[in-house]
Amino acid sequence: MEVAAVNVVIRESNGKTIAEIQSQGVIIGSSQDALDVMADLGARGIRELILHQQNIAPAFFRLSTGLAGDILQKFSNYQVRAAIVGDFERFTSGSLHAFIRESNRGGAILFVSAVEEALRRLGG
Repeated sequence: MEVAAVNVVIRESNGKTIAEIQSQGVIIGSSQDALDVMADLGARGIRELILHQQNIAPAFFRLSTGLAGDILQKFSNYQVRAAIVGDFERFTSGSLHAFIRESNRGGAILFVSAVEEALRRLGG
């Protein structure tokens, strides 16, 4: 997989530093990619991040691949919180929608529709 150019925008919300990852391509295609992002941000003292749906491999959104569960476990183990910004209504999988609802109840990964909502929820 070719690595996409990545821009990290540092934001503040309620005294918390939150990194927003911006890229035109996929930057997380495996659980190792997620670990690499967490390690890079962790070295900067950042424990919350915003990702965009288009920066995550489509396999993440097919729960049968196990990628979402693997990545969620990594975020949970390393106590890093992430908000994924995107349009999740376009997915038809009932199990994915159930996964999103459960994650949004306070898990390590939140699914939101806008960066502003991500900042509010991660900074809260």
